[in-house]
Amino acid sequence: MNKNYDDIIDLPHYTSKKHPRMSIESRSAQFAPFSALTGYEDAVKETARTTSEKIEIDNEYKLILSNKLEYLISLNDNEEKITFTFFVKDEKKDGGKYIEKSGFIKKVDNIEGYILL
Repeated sequence: MNKNYDDIIDLPHYTSKKHPRMSIESRSAQFAPFSALTGYEDAVKETARTTSEKIEIDNEYKLILSNKLEYLISLNDNEEKITFTFFVKDEKKDGGKYIEKSGFIKKVDNIEGYILL
């Protein structure tokens, strides 16, 4: 027996007639990173995500805000850019976050309870 493989070293590379060659993309997929725990990384990110508690305001402060809003609506000149800060409840956790929106008042609907900027 020849130890240097001299008997096969110069033979052409075998190619199957039944099975096509694997593409480079498929061959490289064999070496892609493997995650044994599917979804674990997303669960860790969700747990680390923080939320804020909703601040409850008293009636006196509600009256002040109501008066300020009435004043801004009465101007009706759309030249006063205003910023609203409001609380949005989180769908997955207790609490939520405060969001600010700025713009000019275009429409106020007291029945539906919204302000269009």
